[in-house]
Amino acid sequence: MSCPVTPPAGGTGPLAIDPLVQDLTGETLRLREAGPLTRIELLGVPAWTVTRHAEARALLTDARLVKDINAWGAWQRGEVTRDWPLIGMIDVDRSMFNTDGAEHRRLRTKTAQAVTPRRLENLRPVIEGITEKLLDELAAAGADGAPVDLKSVFALPLPMTVISELMGVDAAHHARLHELYKAFFSMLTPQAERLAVIAELDEFFTGVVAEKKAAPGDDLTSALILADEGGEPLTDEEVVGNLKAMVAAGHETTISLIVNAVRALLTHPDQLALVLAGEVSWETVIEETLRWNTPTTHLLMRFATEDIEIAGTVIPRGDGLVISYRAIGWDEDQHGPSAHLFDITRPTPIRHLTFGHGPHICPGAALSRLEARIALPALFARFPALAPAVPDRELRNMPVLTQNDLQAYPVRLTG
Repeated sequence: MSCPVTPPAGGTGPLAIDPLVQDLTGETLRLREAGPLTRIELLGVPAWTVTRHAEARALLTDARLVKDINAWGAWQRGEVTRDWPLIGMIDVDRSMFNTDGAEHRRLRTKTAQAVTPRRLENLRPVIEGITEKLLDELAAAGADGAPVDLKSVFALPLPMTVISELMGVDAAHHARLHELYKAFFSMLTPQAERLAVIAELDEFFTGVVAEKKAAPGDDLTSALILADEGGEPLTDEEVVGNLKAMVAAGHETTISLIVNAVRALLTHPDQLALVLAGEVSWETVIEETLRWNTPTTHLLMRFATEDIEIAGTVIPRGDGLVISYRAIGWDEDQHGPSAHLFDITRPTPIRHLTFGHGPHICPGAALSRLEARIALPALFARFPALAPAVPDRELRNMPVLTQNDLQAYPVRLTG
């Protein structure tokens, strides 16, 4: 995964982002070679992307870039419609994820009241209990040296169970929720089916909000409904929008973080030995994984409300901008000439942008880190001889343009 590579020569036209994610490393290198700001194509729709740390940091705090789809020229002109497969990631319910300015601050303040450090700390024993239960299930599935899919048995159910516990959603709904989000993100899902998935998610979360309004509990959903500071209370639509986006971002990101960290350590046994000997912290492993093999590949989308010059290039008014986090994580100017390598011993602090920067920085970052900080050491303490069950070159990504998500990660628990 981290062998020396030679970046390919840059092309002259827009770089087409592969929706099937057949060569993520090659695509990352092509984006890096194209420069700090370059033209891309997303399923036939042109856009810009930023691939360097400094430029991304500046653009993520630029008030001239907004989340409102009505600022997108292609949408205004009818060149992009509801038939575009990626529209559901941009034209979404009203929430803190697609608003700006004062409205965004109001919606985010309400969420900050709900996702407090105290609430997260109270989740720690819950996460530890879920982790132990899943490790028991992993042991049973991998008994007698049989290969077991670490993703489906451990990395996937952990964050889905945690975020559902946080929201107050019954465990009976976990499997269906994951199926819905999997279909939503997959580029192989027909658009008519994806729109039906969105409708079902709307119906489900609307029902959750109605239940919590009738009988509030000690959960995130009730806290969002009852939040009483920072302006007008949230509407039902705003609570639903925040919940849908938080579940999508929260559980998908953490699945990839856990799988990618285990994969990186198992393919770098010398570095794993340093961690198990206590010479390098699990926090360092998590931050290096987030930088090197980001859970989010491309974040869609912000729109220029006026011409914006960056790195000698102008993003015209009305154009869309994608944040290509994986390419940004490989920025040699920020992380040195070995930026394309996984290295938990790198001499400089691992300061990345994987959870964003500025007003829209991911509100679930602390929870994702907490889950990984509990899950990873527990996994290796329980199974110190954990080993890949297939060669790394045989692993394949899910056909998800925005997420860095493996189809499966087969391992053996006894080496």
